[in-house]
Amino acid sequence: MRDAFHEDLDRISDQLVEMTRLASSAMSRATTALLDADITLAESVIENDKQIDALREQLDMLAIDLLARQQPVATDLRIIVTAMRMSADIERMGDLARHVAKVARLRFPHSAVPAELRDIILQMGQVAERIVTKAGAVIAAKDAEKALTLERDDDAMDDLHRQLFERLVDGHWEHGTETAVDITLLGRYYERFADHAVSVARRVVFLVTGEWEPEELTDHEEREDSGHAQE
Repeated sequence: MRDAFHEDLDRISDQLVEMTRLASSAMSRATTALLDADITLAESVIENDKQIDALREQLDMLAIDLLARQQPVATDLRIIVTAMRMSADIERMGDLARHVAKVARLRFPHSAVPAELRDIILQMGQVAERIVTKAGAVIAAKDAEKALTLERDDDAMDDLHRQLFERLVDGHWEHGTETAVDITLLGRYYERFADHAVSVARRVVFLVTGEWEPEELTDHEEREDSGHAQE
Protein backbone atom coordinates (compact mmCIF):
# COMPACT_ATOMS: atom_id res chain seq x y z
CA MET A 1 0.00 0.00 0.00
CA ARG A 2 2.77 2.47 0.92
CA ASP A 3 4.72 1.55 -2.22
CA ALA A 4 1.70 2.45 -4.32
CA PHE A 5 1.34 5.70 -2.37
CA HIS A 6 4.91 6.74 -3.08
CA GLU A 7 4.51 5.79 -6.73
CA ASP A 8 1.59 8.22 -6.83
CA LEU A 9 3.77 10.91 -5.25
CA ASP A 10 6.38 10.30 -7.94
CA ARG A 11 3.66 10.57 -10.58
CA ILE A 12 2.64 13.95 -9.19
CA SER A 13 6.24 15.15 -9.48
CA ASP A 14 6.49 13.83 -13.04
CA GLN A 15 3.29 15.62 -14.02
CA LEU A 16 4.61 18.91 -12.61
CA VAL A 17 7.79 18.52 -14.65
CA GLU A 18 5.74 17.79 -17.78
CA MET A 19 3.67 20.91 -17.13
CA THR A 20 6.84 23.02 -17.00
CA ARG A 21 7.98 21.46 -20.29
CA LEU A 22 4.68 22.37 -21.93
CA ALA A 23 4.77 25.90 -20.49
CA SER A 24 8.32 26.38 -21.79
CA SER A 25 7.34 25.20 -25.25
CA ALA A 26 4.24 27.38 -25.22
CA MET A 27 6.13 30.57 -24.36
CA SER A 28 8.89 29.82 -26.85
CA ARG A 29 6.39 29.27 -29.66
CA ALA A 30 4.26 32.25 -28.58
CA THR A 31 7.30 34.53 -28.76
CA THR A 32 8.14 33.26 -32.24
CA ALA A 33 4.52 33.74 -33.34
CA LEU A 34 4.58 37.27 -31.94
CA LEU A 35 7.81 38.34 -33.62
CA ASP A 36 7.17 36.58 -36.94
CA ALA A 37 3.42 37.31 -37.14
CA ASP A 38 2.85 33.56 -37.49
CA ILE A 39 -0.90 33.03 -37.12
CA THR A 40 -0.69 29.24 -37.41
CA LEU A 41 1.80 29.03 -34.59
CA ALA A 42 -0.20 31.46 -32.46
CA GLU A 43 -3.35 29.38 -32.91
CA SER A 44 -1.49 26.21 -31.93
CA VAL A 45 -0.28 27.81 -28.68
CA ILE A 46 -3.81 28.93 -27.83
CA GLU A 47 -5.28 25.52 -28.59
CA ASN A 48 -2.56 23.50 -26.84
CA ASP A 49 -3.01 25.40 -23.59
CA LYS A 50 -5.76 22.86 -22.92
CA GLN A 51 -3.04 20.23 -22.36
CA ILE A 52 -1.62 22.16 -19.40
CA ASP A 53 -5.11 22.73 -18.01
CA ALA A 54 -5.87 19.02 -18.29
CA LEU A 55 -2.64 18.05 -16.53
CA ARG A 56 -3.40 20.42 -13.67
CA GLU A 57 -6.86 18.92 -13.30
CA GLN A 58 -5.46 15.37 -13.30
CA LEU A 59 -2.79 16.28 -10.77
CA ASP A 60 -5.20 18.02 -8.44
CA MET A 61 -7.69 15.14 -8.59
CA LEU A 62 -4.91 12.65 -7.76
CA ALA A 63 -3.72 14.86 -4.90
CA ILE A 64 -7.23 15.16 -3.45
CA ASP A 65 -7.69 11.41 -3.75
CA LEU A 66 -4.43 10.78 -1.89
CA LEU A 67 -5.39 13.21 0.84
CA ALA A 68 -8.71 11.43 1.31
CA ARG A 69 -7.42 7.85 1.14
CA GLN A 70 -3.98 8.05 2.71
CA GLN A 71 -4.40 10.90 5.21
CA PRO A 72 -0.70 11.77 4.87
CA VAL A 73 1.23 13.68 7.52
CA ALA A 74 4.53 15.53 7.81
CA THR A 75 6.65 15.52 4.63
CA ASP A 76 4.15 13.51 2.55
CA LEU A 77 1.39 15.99 3.35
CA ARG A 78 3.69 18.87 2.48
CA ILE A 79 4.52 17.27 -0.88
CA ILE A 80 0.87 16.90 -1.87
CA VAL A 81 -0.31 20.32 -0.76
CA THR A 82 2.73 22.06 -2.25
CA ALA A 83 2.27 20.21 -5.55
CA MET A 84 -1.26 21.54 -5.84
CA ARG A 85 -0.01 25.08 -5.37
CA MET A 86 2.78 24.57 -7.91
CA SER A 87 0.35 23.18 -10.46
CA ALA A 88 -1.67 26.39 -10.14
CA ASP A 89 1.44 28.50 -10.78
CA ILE A 90 2.47 26.48 -13.83
CA GLU A 91 -1.05 26.48 -15.23
CA ARG A 92 -1.03 30.27 -14.93
CA MET A 93 2.27 30.36 -16.83
CA GLY A 94 0.58 28.48 -19.65
CA ASP A 95 -2.20 31.06 -19.63
CA LEU A 96 0.33 33.88 -19.93
CA ALA A 97 1.94 32.22 -22.95
CA ARG A 98 -1.54 31.95 -24.43
CA HIS A 99 -2.05 35.68 -23.83
CA VAL A 100 1.13 36.44 -25.78
CA ALA A 101 -0.12 34.26 -28.64
CA LYS A 102 -3.48 36.07 -28.59
CA VAL A 103 -1.71 39.41 -29.10
CA ALA A 104 0.10 37.87 -32.09
CA ARG A 105 -3.23 36.65 -33.48
CA LEU A 106 -4.95 39.99 -32.87
CA ARG A 107 -2.39 41.97 -34.89
CA PHE A 108 -1.93 39.47 -37.73
CA PRO A 109 -0.83 39.90 -40.53
CA HIS A 110 1.41 42.49 -38.87
CA SER A 111 3.78 41.97 -35.97
CA ALA A 112 2.62 43.60 -32.75
CA VAL A 113 6.25 44.44 -31.89
CA PRO A 114 8.00 47.45 -33.52
CA ALA A 115 11.38 46.66 -35.03
CA GLU A 116 13.35 48.57 -32.37
CA LEU A 117 11.77 46.49 -29.57
CA ARG A 118 12.17 43.07 -31.12
CA ASP A 119 15.47 42.37 -29.39
CA ILE A 120 14.06 43.12 -25.92
CA ILE A 121 11.00 40.92 -26.51
CA LEU A 122 13.21 38.14 -27.87
CA GLN A 123 15.38 38.32 -24.75
CA MET A 124 12.30 38.26 -22.52
CA GLY A 125 11.14 35.12 -24.30
CA GLN A 126 14.54 33.52 -23.85
CA VAL A 127 14.65 34.35 -20.13
CA ALA A 128 11.11 33.01 -19.72
CA GLU A 129 12.05 29.75 -21.40
CA ARG A 130 15.22 29.44 -19.33
CA ILE A 131 13.54 30.10 -16.01
CA VAL A 132 10.70 27.60 -16.50
CA THR A 133 13.16 24.95 -17.69
CA LYS A 134 15.16 25.49 -14.50
CA ALA A 135 11.94 25.27 -12.48
CA GLY A 136 11.26 21.85 -14.00
CA ALA A 137 14.76 20.66 -13.14
CA VAL A 138 14.38 21.95 -9.59
CA ILE A 139 11.10 20.08 -9.17
CA ALA A 140 12.55 16.85 -10.55
CA ALA A 141 15.64 16.96 -8.32
CA LYS A 142 14.00 18.68 -5.32
CA ASP A 143 17.08 20.89 -5.38
CA ALA A 144 16.52 23.74 -2.91
CA GLU A 145 19.95 25.27 -3.60
CA LYS A 146 19.35 25.51 -7.35
CA ALA A 147 15.85 26.81 -6.70
CA LEU A 148 17.33 29.91 -5.13
CA THR A 149 19.22 30.73 -8.36
CA LEU A 150 15.95 31.38 -10.19
CA GLU A 151 15.81 34.73 -8.43
CA ARG A 152 18.68 35.88 -10.66
CA ASP A 153 16.76 35.00 -13.81
CA ASP A 154 13.77 36.87 -12.43
CA ASP A 155 16.02 39.91 -11.86
CA ALA A 156 17.07 39.69 -15.52
CA MET A 157 13.42 39.65 -16.58
CA ASP A 158 12.63 42.62 -14.35
CA ASP A 159 15.52 44.54 -15.92
CA LEU A 160 14.23 43.81 -19.43
CA HIS A 161 10.75 44.85 -18.35
CA ARG A 162 12.14 48.18 -17.12
CA GLN A 163 13.97 48.68 -20.42
CA LEU A 164 10.75 48.06 -22.31
CA PHE A 165 8.83 50.55 -20.19
CA GLU A 166 11.56 53.16 -20.56
CA ARG A 167 11.29 52.90 -24.34
CA LEU A 168 7.57 53.56 -24.08
CA VAL A 169 7.93 56.77 -22.06
CA ASP A 170 11.17 58.25 -23.38
CA GLY A 171 9.35 60.83 -25.50
CA HIS A 172 10.30 59.30 -28.86
CA TRP A 173 7.42 56.83 -29.19
CA GLU A 174 6.03 56.94 -32.74
CA HIS A 175 3.78 53.87 -32.90
CA GLY A 176 0.53 55.09 -31.44
CA THR A 177 -1.61 54.18 -28.45
CA GLU A 178 -2.72 50.75 -29.68
CA THR A 179 0.83 49.47 -30.04
CA ALA A 180 1.80 51.04 -26.72
CA VAL A 181 -0.99 49.12 -25.02
CA ASP A 182 0.12 45.89 -26.72
CA ILE A 183 3.72 46.36 -25.58
CA THR A 184 2.65 47.24 -22.04
CA LEU A 185 0.57 44.07 -21.81
CA LEU A 186 3.26 41.91 -23.36
CA GLY A 187 5.85 43.16 -20.90
CA ARG A 188 3.51 42.32 -18.07
CA TYR A 189 2.83 38.82 -19.41
CA TYR A 190 6.54 37.98 -19.57
CA GLU A 191 7.25 39.48 -16.16
CA ARG A 192 4.44 37.56 -14.46
CA PHE A 193 5.50 34.34 -16.22
CA ALA A 194 8.89 34.65 -14.52
CA ASP A 195 7.27 35.58 -11.19
CA HIS A 196 5.24 32.36 -11.21
CA ALA A 197 8.38 30.33 -11.97
CA VAL A 198 10.05 31.88 -8.93
CA SER A 199 6.97 31.03 -6.87
CA VAL A 200 7.37 27.39 -7.96
CA ALA A 201 11.03 27.46 -6.93
CA ARG A 202 10.16 28.88 -3.52
CA ARG A 203 7.65 26.09 -3.00
CA VAL A 204 10.39 23.56 -3.74
CA VAL A 205 12.52 25.19 -1.04
CA PHE A 206 9.57 24.89 1.34
CA LEU A 207 9.10 21.28 0.33
CA VAL A 208 12.72 20.44 1.16
CA THR A 209 13.28 22.62 4.22
CA GLY A 210 9.82 23.14 5.66
CA GLU A 211 10.51 26.89 5.78
CA TRP A 212 8.37 29.32 3.79
CA GLU A 213 9.30 32.88 2.86
CA PRO A 214 6.08 34.79 2.12
CA GLU A 215 5.87 36.43 -1.28
CA GLU A 216 5.19 40.14 -1.38
CA LEU A 217 2.59 40.89 -4.04
CA THR A 218 1.58 44.36 -5.09
CA ASP A 219 -2.08 45.29 -4.92
CA HIS A 220 -2.21 44.96 -8.71
CA GLU A 221 -0.78 41.43 -8.60
CA GLU A 222 -3.26 40.39 -5.92
CA ARG A 223 -6.16 41.68 -8.01
CA GLU A 224 -4.76 40.02 -11.15
CA ASP A 225 -4.40 36.57 -9.58
CA SER A 226 -7.72 36.93 -7.73
CA GLY A 227 -9.40 37.78 -11.01
CA HIS A 228 -7.78 34.78 -12.70
CA ALA A 229 -9.22 32.50 -10.01
CA GLN A 230 -12.67 33.65 -11.05
CA GLU A 231 -12.15 33.01 -14.79
